Amino acid sequence: MIPVIFGLSGPVLTPDERAFFASVEPAGYILFKRNIVDRAQVRALTDSLRELAGRDDLAILIDQEGGRVARMGPPEWPAFPAGPVFAKLYDKAPMSAIQAMRANGQALGLMLCEVGITVDCAPLLDVAQADTTEAIACRAYGTEPMQVAALGRAMLEGLAAAGVVGVVKHMPGHGRALVDSHHLLPTVTADEAALAVDLEPFITLSDAPMGMTSHIVFEAWDAERPATLSPTVIDRIIRGRIGFDGLLMTDDIDMKALSGTAGEKAAGALAAGCDLVLDCWARMDEMVEIAGRVPPITEAARARLDRAMASVGAGEGDFAELIARRDALLALAASE
Repeated sequence: MIPVIFGLSGPVLTPDERAFFASVEPAGYILFKRNIVDRAQVRALTDSLRELAGRDDLAILIDQEGGRVARMGPPEWPAFPAGPVFAKLYDKAPMSAIQAMRANGQALGLMLCEVGITVDCAPLLDVAQADTTEAIACRAYGTEPMQVAALGRAMLEGLAAAGVVGVVKHMPGHGRALVDSHHLLPTVTADEAALAVDLEPFITLSDAPMGMTSHIVFEAWDAERPATLSPTVIDRIIRGRIGFDGLLMTDDIDMKALSGTAGEKAAGALAAGCDLVLDCWARMDEMVEIAGRVPPITEAARARLDRAMASVGAGEGDFAELIARRDALLALAASE
């Protein structure tokens, strides 16, 4: 097994993809809108991936947060609200917001479980600031660490109740980034005291099964390298101060915040201490390069992967009831 999560080019495996994936055995896969048509098609696709891997506990990921970050949507699936909707309710009724988020996460997890998706890249634990880039602000759970952690915990618990693994992101915090790391490399100049605020939700949820790094330079910790490629940030901050011992994956290495070839970025992230590399765009030449540059998955990373995936199973709960409960609670935010 190689320590990589690969994307797929379309709604079915191509013959080239099937042959390549069988030969290199990636740790998992991630789905995007280009891979999604309807329930039957997605289930057939995920079944084919499990059959190819020979593992029922295969990590099949998706970014399904709600709001603008949703790969599955209407008319086949209902739209889900984004993080700020729950933050608004939290300001008025914290316990109701937590209950709403837990129901939301469980309903979302049931939707994913039905089509064979086992991992959701949520919750987002980035503490928003007044000048946070819109790419994060429109998804964030709030500006207070305790609130972000409480809503994040509720999302993780909801997903777990539905048999789906959650991924906390973007470690060690994306809230101070002023530019979108999809397009540019953010540099954060805040000092250690300020950055302690960003770490709080991740410390609170340090027992999460999976986490994702951020492609951000934190001058206080490593002025030369973004977190994804920084042994200092991964060892001293993520594994050390945060105390995270779950499976640590990169954010998509194709994002423009990182420079170099796909293989160079993948090798660099693993050398820095990431467990898995996330490569989303299914470009065969780049996937071949990555597979040729990375070592086999380490024993520690494989143990973390197996531990995280051990919780995957049949989802519990009634989808319609969970949605109704969530919406009734969210309605409180609009009431006097």
